[in-house]
Amino acid sequence: MERLIELEIGGMTCTACANRIEKKLNRVGGVTATVNYATEKARARVPSSVSADDLIAVVRKTGYTAS
Repeated sequence: MERLIELEIGGMTCTACANRIEKKLNRVGGVTATVNYATEKARARVPSSVSADDLIAVVRKTGYTAS
């Protein structure tokens, strides 16, 4: 079953930052994500095997904050 997860993203300074995060999130198996620099939010459709904590870990590993 697919779910929608929305994250607050911190530390982005430009749209390239949002693109970088989006690219990393979309590399997670089964995830379809969009990141909006203006609203500082990421929205991701994820399979039941992926948790919000998994996505937060990816964002943090990329160098930004997420909650």
